[in-house]
Amino acid sequence: MACRLCGSENQKEFGAEINIHFPGREDLSKTAALVFPELRVCLDCGSAEFALAETELRLLREGIAA
Repeated sequence: MACRLCGSENQKEFGAEINIHFPGREDLSKTAALVFPELRVCLDCGSAEFALAETELRLLREGIAA
């Protein structure tokens, strides 16, 4: 799959650990959601993308963290 930003085929997947914080002052007291997606990085332009597992996505939809 080509990079969406620059069109390069020079990409690599990495395991990642991402801490997602809920936005806004009202959510400052919520625990951040720690997720572990596969991260695809374009080695030419630095663009990166990932998709969350359904269980992790549900936590974000419901505004709760594990």
